[in-house]
Amino acid sequence: MSTAAEQQPDTGQEGGRAQLSLGVAAARNLATTTKTVPQMQGISSRWVLRSLPWAEVRGGTYRVNRRLTYAVGDGRVAFVQEGADVRVVPQELAELGLLRGFDEADALEALAARFTRREYEPGQVIVEAGHPVDRVVLVAHGRVERIGRGPYGEETALGVVADGGFFGGRTLAPRAADAGEWEFTARAATATTALVLSRQEYEAVAGRHEALVEHARRRLAERDLPQTKHGEAAVDLASGHSGEPLLPGTFVDYELRPREYELSVAQTVLKVHSRVADLYNDPMDQVEQQLRLTIEALRERQEYELVNNREFGLLHNAEYGQRIQTHSGPPTPDDLDELLSMRRQTRFLFAHPRAIAAFGRECNKRGLYFGHTDMGGHRVPAWRGVPLLPCGKIPVSAGQTSSIIAVRTGEEDEGVVGLRQTGIPDEYEPGLNVRFMGINDQAVISYLVSTYYSAAVLVPDALGVLENVEVSAARG
Repeated sequence: MSTAAEQQPDTGQEGGRAQLSLGVAAARNLATTTKTVPQMQGISSRWVLRSLPWAEVRGGTYRVNRRLTYAVGDGRVAFVQEGADVRVVPQELAELGLLRGFDEADALEALAARFTRREYEPGQVIVEAGHPVDRVVLVAHGRVERIGRGPYGEETALGVVADGGFFGGRTLAPRAADAGEWEFTARAATATTALVLSRQEYEAVAGRHEALVEHARRRLAERDLPQTKHGEAAVDLASGHSGEPLLPGTFVDYELRPREYELSVAQTVLKVHSRVADLYNDPMDQVEQQLRLTIEALRERQEYELVNNREFGLLHNAEYGQRIQTHSGPPTPDDLDELLSMRRQTRFLFAHPRAIAAFGRECNKRGLYFGHTDMGGHRVPAWRGVPLLPCGKIPVSAGQTSSIIAVRTGEEDEGVVGLRQTGIPDEYEPGLNVRFMGINDQAVISYLVSTYYSAAVLVPDALGVLENVEVSAARG
């Protein structure tokens, strides 16, 4: 049996009382909402784009003229792995100093076939200082420490050789006496897999390929030419003299084939229906917002390419002589100090945010505090006064390792510069244009959005990389 209250009709009463004012749900029908512009999670700080000075490239190509440099061959070699079997790619042997520029495939293949695989345990000595150089060692996997002796007989760390590195290239000298002695002791820091070529195996191949010996002889003669510590052809000067001695004559030689950088491009076609573009523009212009978000995506891709592109990206254009390994895995103050010491006027350090966090943990362990500096009104972390800027475009490998990039910037300082051309047709932003492509039969408007860019390293020491930086936090 129902009560009297249940039998009363719904009159908008609340809690038994009649409603005294207009409800919120009804009032909203007459109100105007306050809207934000479309948001985008993929927008980052883009410090690389903001930090590089941009050089104007009128002809679409940027040529870097340098003094003549004698190639030293301090590259890295690549390997082919099939299960547990590891082989060196024959053409990669041309990275060895005395084989730089050698391109006879038969001889390189015969030489590659003579390498044998060796496994070394942590702490095991691979070569010892003072002994004759009698083998080439290619590090396929692992870390090898180069150890020297200090002035009082103590051990000193000379550096680390990691995946793709090698030592003992002087084994390939025409005569064993030209190879000299080991100037350091190489010791495995981790379990290491290496490919080793002995002097005897090399001579067996060289006996059938005279071109190997002739090429090595020419490379040795080139190394004897006067040159600076950077490998540049020396300029003969006189200083500290008195009277009227005969002064040396000289000239500055240039590279015959300077490197040229062509502008790369990132493009997309933006499509907007004419009905949307015509009618739905209050309070925000639809085409403008579509363009804004599309340009943000293009700029993100542009920065990714400036870091990772194999032709001009910073990670791939650092010369191997400017790449160093961490001493223990995580990035330590010692590692960053060594990276900074390799060049004058380092302007910026770029690192993945996780690498910056790992560096902070190492500083905390030592009771150190890395400071901050101001960049355009932003307070950013710094080490030794050099801004340490986050860049999420630097990859983190599956093994939880990353890299830290150090750059000197600007043409006037022989540094790293970004390349672009401004004043292009239908320019919307510097180096970026938006071109109307027409309206199709479905009333869809198309716009071609393009940005043109590249980057150039003017001299090798303008760019350096700290590699194999462990970013994962140790447990416990």
